[in-house]
Amino acid sequence: MDGLRFAFGTLTVLPARITRWDRDAARAGMLWAPVAGLVVGLFSAAVGGVLLLLGSGPLLAAVATAAVPALMTRGLHLDGLADTADGLGSAKPAEDALRIMKQSDIGPFGVLALLFFLLAQVAALYRLYEEGWAYGTVAAALAATVARLALTHASRRGVPAARPEGLGAMVAATVPLPVAALATAGVLVACAAAGALFSPYDALRHVLAAAAGLGAAALLLRRCVRRFGGVTGDVFGAVEETAGTVALVALTLG
Repeated sequence: MDGLRFAFGTLTVLPARITRWDRDAARAGMLWAPVAGLVVGLFSAAVGGVLLLLGSGPLLAAVATAAVPALMTRGLHLDGLADTADGLGSAKPAEDALRIMKQSDIGPFGVLALLFFLLAQVAALYRLYEEGWAYGTVAAALAATVARLALTHASRRGVPAARPEGLGAMVAATVPLPVAALATAGVLVACAAAGALFSPYDALRHVLAAAAGLGAAALLLRRCVRRFGGVTGDVFGAVEETAGTVALVALTLG
């Protein structure tokens, strides 16, 4: 229960009071992160599906579906994406880049990252809703779940924190690799089951989309660790948004 509260309390705006703030609770919270993502995805899918039933059309449904996760996280992950883009784009030493990321304003790299990521999410959801409301709603739930699974991987042991304080330092290097692998297997099985609702080919396509999202997030995580010396809360946000966006785009292919 402490892990569930930690996951929902840090990753959503849902009323989950965090009762423990230590690394044991953080480890459990990062293991429960995909469940928090699934709940966010189901909320966003429900909003998009209702709009489609009311006759809004796929574009407005796609915009609403992309907006719900931002609202349910107070824009925390999008803010992390923008800050990480500014830090990576600054071409400054790690200490100066981390200082840039901690500032409250958003630079040009952050603005461009937000623009193109949100456009990609809306465009992908629009394409999937055109195929049918079920494709779009399942994709929304899958992308949100995979996005939070990327946080589990970013918290695995061997990935250091770039700062000695903050949420990144709290959760960094807490999750054992075998446990992260087990969580990944569970999510991939769920993705295959969701795709199998449409066809055997879609089962494979959903698994490959999830793998593509996790792969892109892993590449970004590796780059950030090399560039900043470890992870921060902003890096977690960027990793999450990258995994979810790439998974959505991958679902439109094939």
